[in-house]
Amino acid sequence: MIFADKLIELRKKSGMSQEELAEKLGVSRQSVSKWEGAQSTPDLNRILEISKIFDVSTDYLLKDEIEAGKEISEKSISDETEPPLRRVSMEEANNFINANGKRAVLTAIGVALCILCVTPMILLEEFLGSGIDAVGIVIMFMMIAGAVGLFIFSGSLISPYKYLENEAIDTEYGVSGMAKEKKEKHRPSHIRDIVIGVMLFILCVIPIIVIETVTDSDSAEVIGIASMFVMVAAGVYLIVRSSIINGGYLKLLEEDDYSREKKLNKSISGSVAMAVYWPIVTAVFIGYSFLTNNWDKSWIIWPVAGLLAVPVVMIEKMLKKK
Repeated sequence: MIFADKLIELRKKSGMSQEELAEKLGVSRQSVSKWEGAQSTPDLNRILEISKIFDVSTDYLLKDEIEAGKEISEKSISDETEPPLRRVSMEEANNFINANGKRAVLTAIGVALCILCVTPMILLEEFLGSGIDAVGIVIMFMMIAGAVGLFIFSGSLISPYKYLENEAIDTEYGVSGMAKEKKEKHRPSHIRDIVIGVMLFILCVIPIIVIETVTDSDSAEVIGIASMFVMVAAGVYLIVRSSIINGGYLKLLEEDDYSREKKLNKSISGSVAMAVYWPIVTAVFIGYSFLTNNWDKSWIIWPVAGLLAVPVVMIEKMLKKK
């Protein structure tokens, strides 16, 4: 059996059209048609790609004397152990992208609320007196409760698509191209949001430094601390929202942490480090500040935490690769 006949047989057995195969190989449909008509032969790189797509050896594709029966029998055992691919339609992919966008905003707002929750208490105590502490604490817990509600609701939006994180998928014609286009379109804003977010973490101490330099007023210092919280919350919002959106495209394309290899090895754990890191930082800040009442000094925790966040993420990625 010649290469052209083998290609036709493999494509039909996989339920794949010429257009779908052409998209996976990055060539035109006319090229695939010429290969199947024995009018031309693909180059070595394309042969290697075809062997991976159909899970056959290059010898089987190139040597006419090797028939399909022998190739299939050699691979039957390994094929039975491999999980089936989950088919993702264009409609399902679009629905996921829309749901993931909503989840990104809601999750980012929730994280920002967790960071801002102490701000009303600080401002109320300074400008309305210590007798209003209870009101500030009530507002703080209401904000935390609202954040938890957002986390639960945003998780429910994406729960139907959890398989994208841990199952190998096979996208219908056009899905990969659409996801790549949206990812590239999002890339400039993603880089911008990460840069602005990190800058806000580093610059958040400036309001406090400036106010302490200009005036000795305690009220002005409290405003500086509140401004710091707002800047940190804004930076976290930008990074979390943009990262979740970008992660959605990576899931559809099976890239980076969502590659098929990592899914099969069950090495994907999500952004566990950041999911745990910032709540711990918030808890340390609130606990230390309440126990010592050093609100004027405890603000240093936030810029330090912002600087440490980068190596924490890098360490997490290194551990995932092992």
